Amino acid sequence: MLPGTPRTFVGPTTFTVRGLTDDESRRGLVERIAAVEHVASVTVDAASGTVTVTAADLVDRADIADAVAAAGFTVSP
Repeated sequence: MLPGTPRTFVGPTTFTVRGLTDDESRRGLVERIAAVEHVASVTVDAASGTVTVTAADLVDRADIADAVAAAGFTVSP
């Protein structure tokens, strides 16, 4: 996480994720992130390498990074 970036967020936040390639891997990524408490939706744009996560209540960015790592990807700062 970049210095000065808030640790938690509510509403839509976009993350840059390295390694997005095929639909199967993206599905696993969406499932892992969607399982994080208070995540309302997840949208993947493989062409730009971004994932937009919308939180209904406070979500810790570290929890999203952990879910991304568990799916086999890396969040870029």
